Amino acid sequence: MMPIRMAGLGAAMFLLASMARSDGPMPMPLRPESFKWADSPVAKGFRAAWVLGQEKAPGSYILRAKASKGARLEPHSHPDERQTTVLSGTIWVGFGERFDESRMVEIPAGAVLVVPARTLHFVWARQGDAEYLETGVGPTGTVFVPK
Repeated sequence: MMPIRMAGLGAAMFLLASMARSDGPMPMPLRPESFKWADSPVAKGFRAAWVLGQEKAPGSYILRAKASKGARLEPHSHPDERQTTVLSGTIWVGFGERFDESRMVEIPAGAVLVVPARTLHFVWARQGDAEYLETGVGPTGTVFVPK
């Protein structure tokens, strides 16, 4: 009975080892120093870097954003659902066609906000600098409410 168990154990270990083997390159981290930051052309005080993917490309994307104290993103929407994770600081987010401070909620560091596709929203770095990460599946874009 013992040799059969040992043979079974050996076969299981071989199977697990072969499943773990990868023929492709080893995954490597995407480091912040390699990000290509750009100032927002539409919102003073915001900078962004595409970490993974591109705005108009299909597939998963990661967008990293920095907002300086007082920076505001006026009401806008995106064609896709976005998941936003605040990495540092606090952002304030509200929903609707006009920027209304009384309708904003605090999103502190560590919190995650999911904004459904085509939902009008606005953002404010009300109390200090903030950094956040947005993920989704593209193609994506940003449509601002006309003033």
